[in-house]
Amino acid sequence: MKVGFIGLGNVGGKLSGSLLRNGVDLYVHDLDPALVAGKVAKGARDGKTPADLMQVCDVVITCLPSPAASAAVLADMLPHVGPGKIWLEMSTTDAAEIARLGRAVIDAGGAAVDCPVSGGCHRADTGNISIFAGCDRSTFERILPLLTVMGRRILHTGDLGTASVLKVMTNYLATVNLISVCEAMTVMKAADIDLATTFQAISMSSGTSFVHETESQLILSGARDVNFTMDLVQKDIGLFQKLADQFSVPLEISPMIIDIIADGQKRYGMRAQSDRIIERLEDATGLKILADGFPQELVDDEPEERGYEVPANVNG
Repeated sequence: MKVGFIGLGNVGGKLSGSLLRNGVDLYVHDLDPALVAGKVAKGARDGKTPADLMQVCDVVITCLPSPAASAAVLADMLPHVGPGKIWLEMSTTDAAEIARLGRAVIDAGGAAVDCPVSGGCHRADTGNISIFAGCDRSTFERILPLLTVMGRRILHTGDLGTASVLKVMTNYLATVNLISVCEAMTVMKAADIDLATTFQAISMSSGTSFVHETESQLILSGARDVNFTMDLVQKDIGLFQKLADQFSVPLEISPMIIDIIADGQKRYGMRAQSDRIIERLEDATGLKILADGFPQELVDDEPEERGYEVPANVNG
């Protein structure tokens, strides 16, 4: 199977690296020629253009920063879609847009999958990230061998578009967790509780979360570089709010979170790292949410091994 990969940024560069590391016949493309050259040096082939990739490859994966970018790339590839071709979209995108684009691929005789990932860049780098996949079952079984190379836990979520709905939900929850842990640590600092002790108390209690166990460490070390920027956060939580509006669910926390991130962007820059949101509270209180002994970057120490499908039924 020949695989094309378009989008070699923070996440895409790592996912494509897992494919290369495991011997997949990989063709790559990115608007940054240096990123392409880096993969070619490690054994990939230069895919030239999205159209060329779709002509040559059985599966073309896109991992891009916005729905508009995905639409533009697919428009280039679509004339070359036909039976046996698969478009696998690993960006976090709008479910309605992925359904529209995917339908065009299916109408041309190909297959389409929305396939977002979750778990952080450090896990994408080691092939231990989690992957959602929305498509028909036969297409899922065709791509599962690729997914188990890029990720550890693979969930078939149902029809095309369902994976994207679930992904924006999980990113919304991650953002709520980030804001709440920032507030919790700032209050503990104000109460003169040691922040290293605070970290451990949260980690061993019902208050813990994936975000706390990862991003809190980067906040406390002062690194504040989780490889995920505020503009991407704002895109994802905006997509979640759009879903809520579509189905007339009157959310209360979501609009506040959107406002908080927007204020962070105004203060620190549109593409500031998301964990710099703690600095709003540092600015407001004059406190520094820092502690010794925490890492400057996240490293996944879980050994890499072949991934597997996770049953949707917890008793399955």
